[in-house]
Amino acid sequence: MRHHYQTQPDLQLTPIEKIRLPLRSRDELPPLLAALQWLWMHPTLKAEILALIEAKILAGKKVTGRTGMDLWQILVLGVVRLGLDADWDRMEDMANHHLLVRQMLQVPAMPWGDDEKMFGHQTLRDNVALLDDELLQQINARLAAAGRGVFAKKAGAPDAALELKVDSYVLEADVHFPTDLNLLWDAGRKCVDWIEKLRCSGCALPGWRKAGDWRRQLKKLQRTTSHIFYRGGANKEARVKKAVRKYLAVGRALCAKVHASLLELCDQPVDLASWSALEYFHRMLAKHLDLVERRLLNEEIIPAHEKVFSLFEPHTEWIQKGKQRPNVELGHKLLIATDQNQLIQDYAVLMNEAEVDQSIPEAERLLGRYGAGSVASISFDKGFTREADRQLLGLYIPEVIMPKRGKKNAAEMERESGREFIALRRQHSAVESEINSLEHHGLNRCLDVGIGGYLRYAGLGVLSYNLHVIGRELLARERAKVGPLRAAA
Repeated sequence: MRHHYQTQPDLQLTPIEKIRLPLRSRDELPPLLAALQWLWMHPTLKAEILALIEAKILAGKKVTGRTGMDLWQILVLGVVRLGLDADWDRMEDMANHHLLVRQMLQVPAMPWGDDEKMFGHQTLRDNVALLDDELLQQINARLAAAGRGVFAKKAGAPDAALELKVDSYVLEADVHFPTDLNLLWDAGRKCVDWIEKLRCSGCALPGWRKAGDWRRQLKKLQRTTSHIFYRGGANKEARVKKAVRKYLAVGRALCAKVHASLLELCDQPVDLASWSALEYFHRMLAKHLDLVERRLLNEEIIPAHEKVFSLFEPHTEWIQKGKQRPNVELGHKLLIATDQNQLIQDYAVLMNEAEVDQSIPEAERLLGRYGAGSVASISFDKGFTREADRQLLGLYIPEVIMPKRGKKNAAEMERESGREFIALRRQHSAVESEINSLEHHGLNRCLDVGIGGYLRYAGLGVLSYNLHVIGRELLARERAKVGPLRAAA
């Protein structure tokens, strides 16, 4: 059973709307908390967001049993984690000992007696993981729409038409740089690890008394082969092939032994998840034995669809965006559309999708959300350019900035030399500042596991970024009201 938030007043608690936040702090936390305070005091938006979370988390569950973490607390903890680019150890400390965070969570800052409210490490992880990509997309859409009112020049004034800037960058997965040799080592060592876990759990697997020796032998050969391959010297090609053959011989022997153990486990009461994990790494071991032989011994060119760039995050893409540093990035492209107030109005994780195919879907989502006439301009860089798309967008959006790649004819030169086109194209570079800010708010490298964790991480990062932008504006206005001396106090 879960509540939206604690509805019964408690004398130990400071009401969220009365929490005093530092106005001149340069830390990342006060703007986040200011925006969360604004959200709490926005009754319609708060009710919509908590209703969305309730529908997702409590769907099909009984309303009885122990009281779980409040839905408001889940939202706050997920946002603060990404806003501060914090790991779960830091979040555990902040949730239990930081005065302002505990006030925002609506738990006693100084607990009394046996009613001490503490948050465990695993409790934090498990509860925030209940949020998913679809839910965060809906929350972000509502928050970005409501956040436009914060930047209105006059209270109650209609929102100005959107001036959008669309671009993408790579949100990296938390993986090491892949080579055929170290991926083969990853597969072999994980097979041995799972064999040892199954033996410790009581499974009968004879012949694995020296399991650690298999790991040491495989690691030694991987290091030796890598050193020969990546260094020079006389007869390098012959030495590489000799080392690879030794490496493959040990790998094949291990693969055959693991296969025999998998068959033995079929007749034993073993946990299905553990058996599936061992079978997966055994399959990856066999795959990379084949790839290493084909590439290094037979000198074949491996097709891209056969390659795996991480055994632990198999969804990872190999991305080359034409930059010098880094020339290769491992993860997925994160597409964002920001407005004139630096709010991210829309985002999408591109899974094996090209930028050139995104301009129409992006415009459709935004026009469908805000209606015809709501977008005054939209700008892209040359990676999105497609003439047919530009002409189609021009039917619905007054100014479409989509610079042509390559040589231009007279009409194209005239169009791209217009004053409005040049001004909006120059403004487009502001999106790079927003991307840099996103990377400093957690969305540089995804620390969560699996594709579901990756999508959730991106959604929480965008949500915390938007809240930070809103909170920064709220604090700036509050400083202007109270004056410099009182703000410093």
